Amino acid sequence: MLDAVPWSLFVFVAACFGAAFTGAYFQPGKWYEALDKPPWNPPNWMFPVAWTILYGMIAAAGWFALQASPPGEAFLPMAAWALQIVLNATWSPVFFGLRRPDLGMIAVVALWLSIAFCIAIFAEVSTLAAGLMVPYLVWVSIATALNWSVWRRNPNAHDIRV
Repeated sequence: MLDAVPWSLFVFVAACFGAAFTGAYFQPGKWYEALDKPPWNPPNWMFPVAWTILYGMIAAAGWFALQASPPGEAFLPMAAWALQIVLNATWSPVFFGLRRPDLGMIAVVALWLSIAFCIAIFAEVSTLAAGLMVPYLVWVSIATALNWSVWRRNPNAHDIRV
């Protein structure tokens, strides 16, 4: 059965797993619980559920874009995909690891821009690949608003010790 699964798909899944690892390693914990958050903050259980689904879609989008790219023309779509997954992996260590919502804001805006760029590049080769990235952009839009709100409500968040 594994013979039917293209090995290139595993590269995308592995990259998503690597990005997910940073979120699993740098968890919210007591520090995040102590912060003032907006009333629309999603419940904690929603984050791993949403990210599991999104990482599957992100991996599939990358693979579909690779498959749809004309021979010798996959560099830009793959560079766009790689950029967004690297930036994805940076947010949790910055926000939760360093306890810096201010720097997290920079990271999440860069991530949002890279996803939008990736969607635009993917749309040139595969509407399916581009479409699979749209829910990710929506979720990161919510995360950006949440990051902003937490940062503004907790200007000295990096000083909170728990």
